[in-house]
Amino acid sequence: MSMNISFLKHTHLEEVFHYPIDNTPDHIAIIMDGNGRWAQKRRMPRAAGHKEGLSTVVKIVKASVKCKVKFLTLYTFSTENWKRPKGEIEAILRLPKEFLSIYLPDLISNNVRIEAIGDIEHLPVHTREAIKYAIARTRENDGLQLNIALNYGSRHEILDSMKELLTDINNGKVSLEELDEERFSGYLYTTGMKDPDLLIRTGGEKRLSNFLLWQLAYTEFWFTDVLWPDFSEREFLQALKEFRQRKRRYGGV
Repeated sequence: MSMNISFLKHTHLEEVFHYPIDNTPDHIAIIMDGNGRWAQKRRMPRAAGHKEGLSTVVKIVKASVKCKVKFLTLYTFSTENWKRPKGEIEAILRLPKEFLSIYLPDLISNNVRIEAIGDIEHLPVHTREAIKYAIARTRENDGLQLNIALNYGSRHEILDSMKELLTDINNGKVSLEELDEERFSGYLYTTGMKDPDLLIRTGGEKRLSNFLLWQLAYTEFWFTDVLWPDFSEREFLQALKEFRQRKRRYGGV
């Protein structure tokens, strides 16, 4: 039986924080880095860090809803993560089902829509079924769209898109004259979404790690040394504050 734990109920912290609505990013992408190191610092299994990171996901989804963010994309499991120890992989891929079994009722009641980007067909059955069930249950919601990037790699995405595009060209569905950036973007996993305005990466690393390479062309980056399980609403709102102070010129002056 699922637990109905409200992640949007009133807390003392919510009395302190100011949740900006004006000039906030429409689309925020997050590389949730540092779970394993968080656990190792505490002499715990790396899997414990990934589980602890779920509480941060809850906080940031809550904050995104309050800030009227339209899209939140979380880099959950990459195509390169299959290189990790088997036990850690299994622990990570159990987390979507665990998270959704607890919080899906609240996501639904707060108008959150769930989508997945990546090759989810090659995930374990329990992970794939949990994600597909959540997508179906939230399909009619039109608030925050929570994109879960699972078995995702940007180079793999671009290659898949190119193969589909070339097939359509060979079949006469698309001509080379019609091909432009907008048309190509329609073949990506993120079709129909605005490109991210802000990328947040926790954990101290400053690289993209094969995440949304096409979509991040004009995105603002914000890095922090804070490990994902320790990342709080305070850091999240600080990232939004700095974003609002930046001038986005898109190559202009």
